[in-house]
Amino acid sequence: MIKTQLSDSELLRYSRQILLPEWDMDAQLKLANARVLMIGAGGLGNPAAQILVRAGLGFLRLVDFDSIEESNLQRQFLFQSSDVGLPKVEVAIRELQKINPWTQLEAINLKVDLTNLPELLNDIDLVMDGSDNFATRDLINQACVEANVPLLSAAAIGLEGQIAFFMPAQGCYRCLFGNGLNDDTRQCAESGVLASTTAVIASLQAHHALLYLGLNQVPLANRLLLWNGLTMQQRILKFDKDDNCPICKSSGG
Repeated sequence: MIKTQLSDSELLRYSRQILLPEWDMDAQLKLANARVLMIGAGGLGNPAAQILVRAGLGFLRLVDFDSIEESNLQRQFLFQSSDVGLPKVEVAIRELQKINPWTQLEAINLKVDLTNLPELLNDIDLVMDGSDNFATRDLINQACVEANVPLLSAAAIGLEGQIAFFMPAQGCYRCLFGNGLNDDTRQCAESGVLASTTAVIASLQAHHALLYLGLNQVPLANRLLLWNGLTMQQRILKFDKDDNCPICKSSGG
């Protein structure tokens, strides 16, 4: 059911956004009707989900298969010491429900694969990938290409992070990274990550999601944003669709 107006309480909640000349009532209503699939409830999914829910996202389907560990508490802000051992996605949804009663939330405790991803993508406007390994990102990319759904991918490790946005038929994750990361084993569990790194990258990912969902703006389309937290430098690199890409070469564009 499409939402055509906001309640007085919602108007008060989102008033600081609606006052913006770049973000009016139409943008807020678009966000209230938007549906997001977020894969990963960890260092990126935690803060990104909070931002979107606080901003007024209409529907969030959160997927993760992991349980909370003590080492997660350093950067995964939805979790407390008493949550250690519990499923991440269930605790995350419980806490998000406390933040905004108007956002419809769905928790799915599941490891994604090409079998279950098509159903997870059903009726979704945007996929936000916060997984921590190339193999999972590649599977998500394949599913998004097949379902013709935009993909907003983010990654963070150490003091560095990256974000890219893939519009249907305009190139995909494999176009950008090819097969060169198939042996990628660098994860925060082995290499470490600063708490602020995931917070910064998740905030940028959520910000871009808001631009897309509310304003239909895609500043990172066919672009890769690279952020270095040690030097405080940011670069944006352009990439083109690979006509020989085995994943999206037949998707048009």
